[in-house]
Amino acid sequence: MHCLVFDIETIPDVEFGRRYLGLSELDDATVAKVMFAQRLEKTGNEFLPLHQHRVIAVSVLLRTRDEMRLWSLGEPDADEAELIQRFYDGIERYAPDLVSWNGSGFDLPVLHYRALRHHISAPRYWETGDREQSFRWNNYLSRYHWRHTDVMDVLAGFQPRAAARLDEIAVLLGLPGKLGMSGDQVWPSYLEGGIGDIRDYCETDVLNTFLVYLRFELMRGRLDRSEHEAELERIRKLLEEDGRAHLQAFLSAWDAGA
Repeated sequence: MHCLVFDIETIPDVEFGRRYLGLSELDDATVAKVMFAQRLEKTGNEFLPLHQHRVIAVSVLLRTRDEMRLWSLGEPDADEAELIQRFYDGIERYAPDLVSWNGSGFDLPVLHYRALRHHISAPRYWETGDREQSFRWNNYLSRYHWRHTDVMDVLAGFQPRAAARLDEIAVLLGLPGKLGMSGDQVWPSYLEGGIGDIRDYCETDVLNTFLVYLRFELMRGRLDRSEHEAELERIRKLLEEDGRAHLQAFLSAWDAGA
């Protein structure tokens, strides 16, 4: 197994909103309120178009033949360009199989727009076989290739009406689901200086995604029962040895639901 499980957290791009809507005199919180209000009036909900999101956290779990690591890219005060550059640098160097939950519908398109915004080059990510022959039949961009597995999309049979929330599927499988925060709380937390809590939350989403993915790998026969159990034990060991509070809380919730 060689994969990179990832998740991002975003906030409104108030710089864009300030310029596009002519709100130069307003503070960030007020600009965001205007953006949300206009979106609500137009669509009936406040969820902003993907190009109006700014990335503030990228968390990953790397599983290679020899190691398993979980971390958030960059330091808590790293700017958006650095976070995105680090993500694409990892793909450029290692070409891992990507694993996500709704990555095709949210995370990757957001990263596309923000990489475009910051002049970030990611040739291997965009490779479709012109330079590397193996990418012709298995690349990151095709919905039906396996170099990126959007677990939500695959389990739904690529049918939007069958899509499910990660925390609900996690709980269905006896996993912790979301702990202490949800996506709609990220912006208020960020305004209060809670970037550390946001990064912790992002990491637990990565853990839930990986655990659901492992169950999927068992279901489709790429792992047998003993291999699946061995992976779970590796994750438990990782969490126990890490020692950070949010990971200990995840482990306790996992044990309680098992």
